[in-house]
Amino acid sequence: MRLLAIKKGPLAVQEVQHLQHHLEHPHPPLFNSIPHSSQLPPLNTSVTMAPLPPAEKLSLAVRKNVRDEWENNKADLEKQLSELLGTEWTVEADPKAIWPYHNDGYAKESLGSCIKAYVEGAIYQIKYLSGRYGSEFATEINDLAHAHVLTLEVEDQDPARFSYNGCEIKDGKLRILFNETCLGTNVDYALQENSLLPALNAAPSDKPFSFHARNSIRQDYEPAIGAVKKDIADLLGKSVDEITINPNFEANFAKLSESKPSLEDWQERLGNFTLKYFEGLAYQMKYQKVGEDELIQEGLLEAVSKNEYALRIVDTLTYDSYGEVVVEDGVLYIQAKPDTFGTNIDYAAQKLVDQL
Repeated sequence: MRLLAIKKGPLAVQEVQHLQHHLEHPHPPLFNSIPHSSQLPPLNTSVTMAPLPPAEKLSLAVRKNVRDEWENNKADLEKQLSELLGTEWTVEADPKAIWPYHNDGYAKESLGSCIKAYVEGAIYQIKYLSGRYGSEFATEINDLAHAHVLTLEVEDQDPARFSYNGCEIKDGKLRILFNETCLGTNVDYALQENSLLPALNAAPSDKPFSFHARNSIRQDYEPAIGAVKKDIADLLGKSVDEITINPNFEANFAKLSESKPSLEDWQERLGNFTLKYFEGLAYQMKYQKVGEDELIQEGLLEAVSKNEYALRIVDTLTYDSYGEVVVEDGVLYIQAKPDTFGTNIDYAAQKLVDQL
């Protein structure tokens, strides 16, 4: 690089040499250690709000309503809840802490009736959902809300997570949460399905997969897989006890959790999708005449020597774009990638005979 010196004399020459050195060997940027915005962790926009100060003293009329409608019925409501869930539960609600949120509404004069209505609504919703999802639903609630305490409290997150009310499991307690501006509104729906199920799913657990996944397996997979297994066994000329259907739930859930499935609700559909993959296998076996052509049947039985048929989530497929079947060590694997899980399920085994 050539620089033109404007100044004359030895100092000018030194300045030119100094400038040339910096151009050829620039200093690192002053703020080089600050990461790009894309490298920064996402901002947590939710803020925990401090509750309003509790009422120092409630009026006589309010205290009477609390006594008559809430305190006198509390034991019976706890009994109903305990019988419904099959173990002892208690209910906690602090009238003085709740009353400041009355907003001149229903709870201002009828606080006890309001608290009672929330608890009755919670019991109704749990009863309804237990009827829909079976006895295991109560077991899930007992396990995840392990303190066996139902509480009524104000929603303390800003922005609020619920328009009127909702619920969460925190410190092992099942918390009915009301929006600070909506105490006494829609009291029957705080534990409705679209609130309680996400709360159960978000609760800390040491189980290998989430509540949504467990619930989907119970509801969608377990009642129907027996018939699919029989179809596959019949096509192979085997008894049901001679073949193994391996849904591989734990490993597949772990693989999907660490990846980015294309469907946001994959946990809620895990059982159904898994069932559909095996139904698709049975369909393709029938379509490709496994049950009719002795040569094809013999080839399949010889290749799948362990009589095991499994579903596996993998990073990369061997020969197809959405799903495929491969045979390894005597096991037939139906394979899908996290980003194609649930797509073109019926065609995953379309090249079954080619793999024999």
